[in-house]
Amino acid sequence: MSKKQFKAESKRLLEMMINSIYTHREVFLRELLSNASDAIDKIYYKALTDDSLNFDKDSYFIKVIPNKETRTLKIIDTGIGMTKEDLENNLGTIAKSGSLAFKKETELKDGYDIIGQFGVGFYAAFMVSDLVTVTSKALGSEEAYKWESIGAEGYTIEPAEKDSVGTEIILTIKENNEDENYDEFLEEYRLKSIIKKYSDFIRYPIKMDASSTRPKEGSDNEFEEYVEEQVVNSMVPIWKKNKSELGDDDYANFYAEKRYGFDKPIKHIHISVDGTIRYNAILYIPEKTPYDFYSKEFEKGLELYSNGVLIMDKCADLLPDHFSFVKGMVDSEDLSLNISREMLQHDRQLKLISKNINKKIKSELQSLLKNEREKYEEFYKSFGRQLKYGVYSEFGANKEVLQDLIMFYSSKEKKLVTLDEYVSRMPEDQKYIYYASGDSIERIDKLPQAEFVSENGYEILYFTEDIDEFAIKMLMTYKEKEFKSISSGDLGIEGEENKSDSESEEKEYKEIFDYMKGILADKVKDVRVSKRLKSHPVCLATEGDISIEMEKILAAMPDNQNIKADKVLEINKNHEVFQSLKEAFDNDKEKLDLYTKLLYNQALLIEGLPIQDPVEFTNDICKIMV
Repeated sequence: MSKKQFKAESKRLLEMMINSIYTHREVFLRELLSNASDAIDKIYYKALTDDSLNFDKDSYFIKVIPNKETRTLKIIDTGIGMTKEDLENNLGTIAKSGSLAFKKETELKDGYDIIGQFGVGFYAAFMVSDLVTVTSKALGSEEAYKWESIGAEGYTIEPAEKDSVGTEIILTIKENNEDENYDEFLEEYRLKSIIKKYSDFIRYPIKMDASSTRPKEGSDNEFEEYVEEQVVNSMVPIWKKNKSELGDDDYANFYAEKRYGFDKPIKHIHISVDGTIRYNAILYIPEKTPYDFYSKEFEKGLELYSNGVLIMDKCADLLPDHFSFVKGMVDSEDLSLNISREMLQHDRQLKLISKNINKKIKSELQSLLKNEREKYEEFYKSFGRQLKYGVYSEFGANKEVLQDLIMFYSSKEKKLVTLDEYVSRMPEDQKYIYYASGDSIERIDKLPQAEFVSENGYEILYFTEDIDEFAIKMLMTYKEKEFKSISSGDLGIEGEENKSDSESEEKEYKEIFDYMKGILADKVKDVRVSKRLKSHPVCLATEGDISIEMEKILAAMPDNQNIKADKVLEINKNHEVFQSLKEAFDNDKEKLDLYTKLLYNQALLIEGLPIQDPVEFTNDICKIMV
């Protein structure tokens, strides 16, 4: 027996493989179990063309055996095994895969595929072990061989004794150090959790001798520990089953088992595609927002599997931000994976899956909105903000996708309505989609500006979230109808007669309003007669792109740039207050100064804006009372 050097170029290459390629050491077990599954698959493929082979799936398994005393972890499979040449070629050459070669030779599909396409996975074993021993007996061979290595120094191959066909890998686990706890890879519960996480859906049973307790015979109070062989993995994934076999409870149980959330999903989506690219997916629309959903800590993404083996916990590329609330998984045989299988090559297949999934999510949300309105509204209360953010973000790139999914509270319906529902009810003469912004429905209900629009029979959408107006500004129009704030200067409601009346009133009261504007200096852009006020004396209107609500939101941001709305103080000429203003203008300018400041501060309070000098405001009120 002589030591042989690896066929790869250098010792440094293997050191890099062991220490740099994989993010988590635990994936060594995923790689070895995937290889074991491949070895059994190879017998299955051979049986399809060799009548002398009878493939009985129940006879094939993988077994994991930890031993704390000897510090060894054994992985046994009943697969096709390896000859001396196979050991030399597959384990002696880094990044050469016998599985990939076999796959190319057979070109068989029939619902099965080879998992291990890279020869790198096996070497992940050196991340956790000082010595790796592989004993294998190939199908049809009378001889067995042992391959052994301590890492980059090289390996040996020699004859060995083995009764049955298959492969046995023994890892001598490293001793603990200050940085790493290698003992965990000898703990039964830890090994089980790794298997469940990565290899739960490998199609052959993965067995372990597991400890359990039972009542001691002849005693009611005493228990004894015993060991029995258990199958750790589920084997048949739910997404590979026919939809007709599954009920709502099956999907709900899978949601709970995978810990996608502690709530009950509102809807599940089961996708099976067998076209240009093959994939299966189970997606969930949750009922409630995760506690960290609107925080920086939240990570979006779907679990990504390749042939039932977990590749990524959260593949963010499969979901856009506006659908980041969706939970679930995708499994595909056709993904181009990189050398460690932990990261994807950003290729056409992944983009195609993502595109199809996003179309399906939108379609299912529209179906929910149309057919199960109560459920949709329940969902919308949790995630509507995210949809509206999606309209606004990326410079409105997704607004066409999302505009039919967003909803707002309606002044007429007294409930959430869609933009389509609003537009479908619009009278023929209505030019705009009217909206009002405020902290709450109750506050908007009391806005003086809403009075005129409502009395003319027009519906108003209530914007109560900070993102609402920004999203609508990005949307600009819906079905060729522009959005118009009820605080805008021109509401498009006044007729020609009213227009001429307004013009004459502006001339008539120009002096008094110019004087009031001078008192308010740079606080307002203008003071004028209101065309919208009915019973209220005063309100603020705006001109330009920045509304009062947007000013409030921008002011609350950490990088406040002191952006202000162009405000117009509107006075109701039919209110008793206006008579007091006229009298003061003619007889007592000091009193007019006082009235002007009071009315302006009242208008600020109505809008929920802060008063610049509260002490001065209260003193002004006292002056009126004296």
